[in-house]
Amino acid sequence: MAKKTFYITTAIDYVNSAPHVGHAYQKIAADVLARWNKLLGKEVFFATGTDEYGKKVAQTAKSLNKSPKEFTDEVAQKFIDAWKLLNINYDRFIRTTDKDHEKTVLEFVKKINEKGDIYKGKYSGYYCVGCETYYTEKDIPDKICPIHKKPLERVDEESYFFKLSKYQKYLLDLYKKNPDFVLPEERRNAIINRVKEGLQDLSITRTTFDWGIPFPLKRGHVIYVWFDALINYYSAINDKNKIKFWPADIHLLGPDNGWFHAVIWPAMLKAAGIEIPKKVFIHGFLTLNGQKISKSLGNTISPVELVQKYGCDTTRYFSLRQYPFGQDGDFSESALIDRHNNELANKLGNLVSRVSTLAEKYGIQKVPVKILSSKHIQNKVAEHLENLEFDKALNEIFAFIDQCNTFVQDKKPWEETCKDRKKILYELSNGIKDAAILLSPFIPETSEKIAKTFNFNISVEDLKNLLKVKKISKAEILFKKIDSPKPQSNQLSPTQSNKVNTTKTNQPFRTSDKDKSTNNLKTLETLDNNIQGIIKMDQIKYDDFAKVQMQVATIEKVEDIEGADKLYKLSIDLGSEKRTICAGVKQFYKKDELIGKQIIVVSNLEPRKMKGIESNGMLLEASNTDHSNVVLLTPDKKVDSGSKIS
Repeated sequence: MAKKTFYITTAIDYVNSAPHVGHAYQKIAADVLARWNKLLGKEVFFATGTDEYGKKVAQTAKSLNKSPKEFTDEVAQKFIDAWKLLNINYDRFIRTTDKDHEKTVLEFVKKINEKGDIYKGKYSGYYCVGCETYYTEKDIPDKICPIHKKPLERVDEESYFFKLSKYQKYLLDLYKKNPDFVLPEERRNAIINRVKEGLQDLSITRTTFDWGIPFPLKRGHVIYVWFDALINYYSAINDKNKIKFWPADIHLLGPDNGWFHAVIWPAMLKAAGIEIPKKVFIHGFLTLNGQKISKSLGNTISPVELVQKYGCDTTRYFSLRQYPFGQDGDFSESALIDRHNNELANKLGNLVSRVSTLAEKYGIQKVPVKILSSKHIQNKVAEHLENLEFDKALNEIFAFIDQCNTFVQDKKPWEETCKDRKKILYELSNGIKDAAILLSPFIPETSEKIAKTFNFNISVEDLKNLLKVKKISKAEILFKKIDSPKPQSNQLSPTQSNKVNTTKTNQPFRTSDKDKSTNNLKTLETLDNNIQGIIKMDQIKYDDFAKVQMQVATIEKVEDIEGADKLYKLSIDLGSEKRTICAGVKQFYKKDELIGKQIIVVSNLEPRKMKGIESNGMLLEASNTDHSNVVLLTPDKKVDSGSKIS
């Protein structure tokens, strides 16, 4: 029988700073999955929270003249407030300072010790306070933290160890027998390759500070923050009324803590004799201008400010609409405004407004739904959400909304000559019902407003059944248009018309050596990273635009790039020279479709390092509004490689 419960967790966030949009990205995804499974009729438990122990917290609190508990209380409340604003409907906000968590951790340690998997030793190694992570010399030959870019501390102290090395074979067998345990596939493969290299035993206690759970086997030691934090997923449901939810159906995590959850956590559970979770899904980083969003890098974006500025549902919608969840995504406020205006306001909002206004005026008459049936869409949405393909699920729903808009435009029920007006408005109203219910995990506030207008409930029963005929009143405006920010001097700005969509570059335009005297492109040096190369043709002078050098290139070789989901490495012929460029077209073209193909390349760009490869140029592509389809721009007849585009 199918499991009737669904337990989802997120990473618990470290309380060194206030929440940023990267934290929110993960919590929104978890909330959508929790709401979807509730819609399916499952009993759901959704846990999130904060990670509050460790040396970094103690140091930060001291610098603010506060006790660690005072400091963590303040920061934890900021996360609670932010998730409330974002309508994150969790069942437990667990803090690692909670007494029941401490009790579970102590029981957990005792179970592992009874198994003979804990021993006393001495730890010597390199440590990042910011990450609360130890690194081997193999991982950091330069002794610099790969995340925070700061020198690592040398640590030598007495410590108790967990026999992680004992579980190498168990873990490799686990990954082989249960390939869905770690997803996506490229993350799983990276984990497997690293485990095959061998595992070192894990230092699980500290003696140089006291802000942590006291270690039960020896006074003066506290439990290593990561070891204690992992156990939160179990302690969140560790009582007689909630233990039925274990094992967790899915842990949602970021790339920087995948190792702990895909390797250390299942080994800990095996040692303690507790069933392991069903799935660990490691999503991508949310970046800003190509950099991971984090306090230490000084590029955080507050989700509270986003909600205050654009609203809860717009923030939620954009977070999961813009990027494939398993891949990295570069945050763009301009793109958020674009999706709000063109999809939420123009497509959904206008449809609801038009149909409700006409239904209030003319009424509706129930008929069998012939054109606007959503059953096929429902199945696709369910499949995509099962695979955590949030962007694809939303694409399916908005394809159905497009169908509704086309139907109302074709039938013109506002015209006096329209036949079967009430029947047409009924079919449209029923379509809106279906779309709103499918959208409810993503934009719950808006879906509830639509449900109130059209008199239905957000439930799987109402999704299966046709809309009951009741009086419909004109809907309030769901999404007011947002004015796009005016471009700054010498900056290019996004637009939905007259655009050329290219692969992203974070580098200024450059001149080749032979053209430096005449091709000075300083006016384009502030190319906005957030708009990913979208050029607004009517906002720059022709003389400036003419300085962009475009040529025809022929693709000679196509290679995969290790660790890149979207990029190909292309070897191209530009006539007078050969070049390498990296292009994000992997999901739209197979290798054999590209070899021999002629493309258009912007050839006077500064080279840019991408995944360790120097990309020397940028190809041009065109995409539809929702970026679900991309085509390369090519000449309609074969021409010589290197031919200039004018």
